[in-house]
Amino acid sequence: MNPTDKIKGKVILVTGGAGFIGSNLCEFLLQSGAEVRCLDNFATGHRHNIEPFLNNERFTFLEGDIRNLETCQKACQGVDFVLHQAALGSVPRSIEDPITSNDVNVSGFLNMLVAARDQKVKRFVYAASSSTYGDSENLPKVEEIIGKPLSPYAITKYVNELYADNFKRTYNLDTVGLRYFNVFGRRQDPNGAYAAVIPLFVKQLMNHESPVINGDGTYSRDFTYIDNVIQMNVLAITTDKEEALNQVYNTAVGDRTTLVELVNHLKNSLSKYDAKIADVEIIHGPNRKGDIPHSLASIEKAQGYLAYEPSHKIMDGINEAVDWYFNYLLKNE
Repeated sequence: MNPTDKIKGKVILVTGGAGFIGSNLCEFLLQSGAEVRCLDNFATGHRHNIEPFLNNERFTFLEGDIRNLETCQKACQGVDFVLHQAALGSVPRSIEDPITSNDVNVSGFLNMLVAARDQKVKRFVYAASSSTYGDSENLPKVEEIIGKPLSPYAITKYVNELYADNFKRTYNLDTVGLRYFNVFGRRQDPNGAYAAVIPLFVKQLMNHESPVINGDGTYSRDFTYIDNVIQMNVLAITTDKEEALNQVYNTAVGDRTTLVELVNHLKNSLSKYDAKIADVEIIHGPNRKGDIPHSLASIEKAQGYLAYEPSHKIMDGINEAVDWYFNYLLKNE
């Protein structure tokens, strides 16, 4: 049976559903015939991300904060599966304000686990993070070997994994953690102080502004297109393998790209719309505090347990993302 066939008619809660990843999940789940409940407080998400779904009778929006347990309990009532995406992302944000990052990412996460337990949710799938690998120099990153976290954000995401494991042991709540590696794609916000690198660079290049690379540009990342992340979430809620549950999985491509290579890929892809972009110069700045030098995932565990196969390599994703951003930014400038 196709995994998406198992989604039809299920009630699925997506926390952070108005955000970049969350809204893409909502869209896919609705297309697959699920009843989708979206919880968001618009701290980082946007109403325009979910506007296309508001008239869908299988879509329900709840405006609320995961830091409120009563809100979480209400959101989880009658839910089959939770896809927990709500969090305050960004390493720099957590360094500037560790207390709020902890409140949302740890206390909010615990509220959601308690609500899922109390409301008898079948499975709790959550967004973990590659930042959990910390100062481990092992490449590729394998799930069982991590280092010390390098930022408050990384600490919060590791604590999520510990709590999820404990809730299985203590309350028999099935969980699956997905360690996201540098996710990018449609609806990722190019604006704001904590904009992710790809949408930020796309916006700057379209404006003929020089993107600033932190360091010499040799730092590398396993950039992961949104469709790969959707696939992993779907596999996590539909797998019938007991041994696949209560695990943490790298959610990535298994390939790495340096920041210099990334900018060149973006310039090449954008140049088909505007030839002048090819001549935009790159500026180098200081390394960013809390950054790990290299990130490359092993996806063998996800392939073995979940039959995961990434649909998009880096250039496939960049070309699709650039097409989306070009149209989005032109409409919204």
